[in-house]
Amino acid sequence: MPRTTPPTPTTGPKPTTAPTTGPVTPTGSPSDAPPSDAPLSDAPAGGPVSLPWEELVTSALLGTDRRPPGAASGPDAAAAALLDAAALHTVRRRAGLLPAPAAPRPAPAPADPRPALPEAARSRLAQLLADRAAPGGSGGRRGAAPDLTELIPQWLATANLHGYRAPDAALPPLLDAARARTDLRPQALTFAGPRGLWLAGLNPDWKFALRGASGSALLPEVTDLEAVRRLWEEGLFAERVALLSAVRAHEAAAALTLLATTWSTERAEDRLMFIDSLRTGLSGADEEFLEQALADRSRNVRATAAELLSALPGSALAHRMAARALSCVSPGLTGTGPSVAVEAPHECDAAMQRDGVVALPPSGRGERSWWLGQLVESSPLSVWPARFGGRGAREIVALPVADGWGEELHAAWCRAAVRQRDAEWARALLGAPSTPPSNGPGTASLAERSKLLAVLPTAERADWVAGFIAAHGLSEAFQLLGVCPTPWAEPLGRSVVDALDIARDAGSYPWSFSGVMGLAERCLNPSEADRLEVLTTTPDEPADASPGANGYWSEAFQRLVSTLRLRAAMDRELIPAR
Repeated sequence: MPRTTPPTPTTGPKPTTAPTTGPVTPTGSPSDAPPSDAPLSDAPAGGPVSLPWEELVTSALLGTDRRPPGAASGPDAAAAALLDAAALHTVRRRAGLLPAPAAPRPAPAPADPRPALPEAARSRLAQLLADRAAPGGSGGRRGAAPDLTELIPQWLATANLHGYRAPDAALPPLLDAARARTDLRPQALTFAGPRGLWLAGLNPDWKFALRGASGSALLPEVTDLEAVRRLWEEGLFAERVALLSAVRAHEAAAALTLLATTWSTERAEDRLMFIDSLRTGLSGADEEFLEQALADRSRNVRATAAELLSALPGSALAHRMAARALSCVSPGLTGTGPSVAVEAPHECDAAMQRDGVVALPPSGRGERSWWLGQLVESSPLSVWPARFGGRGAREIVALPVADGWGEELHAAWCRAAVRQRDAEWARALLGAPSTPPSNGPGTASLAERSKLLAVLPTAERADWVAGFIAAHGLSEAFQLLGVCPTPWAEPLGRSVVDALDIARDAGSYPWSFSGVMGLAERCLNPSEADRLEVLTTTPDEPADASPGANGYWSEAFQRLVSTLRLRAAMDRELIPAR
């Protein structure tokens, strides 16, 4: 039977887009393409043009009107001929490809022996993570509905408190949420557990999870010295940071020994991260290593080593700094009463710079005040009572400071109290909560005050902020509320709600207090919801009130109450079944 060739259609529209099997790329012939000088001799008459790949690329780059392929004429016919020829080239190239060897299968996910979530809590988690991924609103009024994304941290904290295991299907959205919000990472990674860390090792977008993953199944047992040494010498940076943190938590001295083995060959940015990890478990045993780091070629490493040494009141650096500070700050007399005399340093010599004193001040700061502040903040606070005749911290802070050095000296004492976690000096520098910040004994900076508050015990912290709000209202309390433990104790919660009620009665708009209201939604005790129900009504507006303000306040309080009730429901859903 004679062989026949089916006729090639000569009519009908030509394709105007490239087939999905092979797009045209503006580069030369791919390595697996046919030779550039190989004509398409098997193209049937009237079919795609027979041109080398390079000529097709040239036509695509210059345009078929300037460089038509083959004998095609007219813009539409030329474009169609070009795409037909490119499609044929692509089919020929792919037909000659061999399948790549299969990649090795990943190791199985580790087991997670923790109990599974209750069904209601599992559904709630899916709702919270789905709401996080939903498109944002238009930026208008929030309405009375709770903001679910702001409830994820509390949900995770409660789930971890009960020791639940994350559902496997929730791990990808959970890791995505932790990638987008650094505040979620500690709780999210704890909840994700070993399977979450295993999964993070397979996706570069989730590599952040490997940092600080001290309990990660990806890390060897810290007691397996050979495996620890091998990973420390061969692992990725994130794995090494996690390994060092794990070893440090297990045995501080072993981590220091491990770090010393490669310290001289590490990059400056890596040395900075590694030395910063010594904050955990910092003790006098670290002093020798940190003293050597004072001579490091990286300024940031030297500064961090000096900061850590100054947090050790018994270190040699702390004593050197104290000797310098005591020569600058001494008892004096103002009129008939005692005072503080200050003579700031006149130079920053090489020894001071080696001990971490930065010679060049930031813009707007004088050199001498800049040097003085660094000396005082790095000196042990225990040296000052003896310097001032046995006076305690409150008495020393209350002394007048001569020649306008008071603000600089008190600010340095604040930094020292925070660094050394000294509650007695923190109380003295905070003063009474009823005292206006501008007249306080320490510093007027609310940022510095919040750091001092973090040094105090949690109950004392909440009582101090409650007294501050009662005396000064909410306008300056936002940063202070951020360091109070949650849920807020009753005195603090009541003072916040009372201040919000007073602001409503004053006729102002609620968005002036939106930050505090958002904190209240997350931090008030959920049991307060019923007591706050009365605030959801819309009272009559006084004549001098802002138009519609009470309606906005009513909506804000409705959202507060509904959020508290939702938080209570979330807590109930996470209670283990008996």
